Amino acid sequence: MPSRWYSFEFPKPSPLITFIALDSNMPHAKPLAPGGRDFTLTPEEKGQQLTWLEEELKRPRSTPYLAVLAHHPVYSNGPHGDHATLIQDWDPLFRKNNVTLYLAGHDHDLQHLEFEGHPTSFFLSGGGGADLYDLKVDPAKRGPYGQKLYGFSHLSVTPRQLTLRHLDSEGHLLHAFTKTPAGQVGLLTS
Repeated sequence: MPSRWYSFEFPKPSPLITFIALDSNMPHAKPLAPGGRDFTLTPEEKGQQLTWLEEELKRPRSTPYLAVLAHHPVYSNGPHGDHATLIQDWDPLFRKNNVTLYLAGHDHDLQHLEFEGHPTSFFLSGGGGADLYDLKVDPAKRGPYGQKLYGFSHLSVTPRQLTLRHLDSEGHLLHAFTKTPAGQVGLLTS
């Protein structure tokens, strides 16, 4: 990775999506485990990243989609729940700048969250192999999808729509949705 936070367009010829990669290790009050390493941003770094993000989101774009990615989810039905700092700092910027998609992991499960009136789809892919986590919020309340399963995710992008899929460890489709540049979400499975 070129930096702790950065952006790039994909694919290189004729880009269709802009990615903004952020460091979501925010200051917190929890003490470190004995012998643990602290990767938490300092308050100064947190401020620098937020200023950079605001400027990056203001830049004119030629791609039809804008995705932000980080390790920790902003919203999660998993055991860690919603991230208050990311909601406070990032969510207003996502809304203001019509961020298409937020990609995260951290919770060991697979989730897709949509909130009425919010331009951003929240997609969590954390079922890669460690112990799985129980969901704490029923996906029917803040879904449309969430499962405690091993699996992976797949993103495809065309000028007309992006498609995100959750697949199980055998490669079978579990859940998929499409999203247009105008923000229309279409569920393919649930």
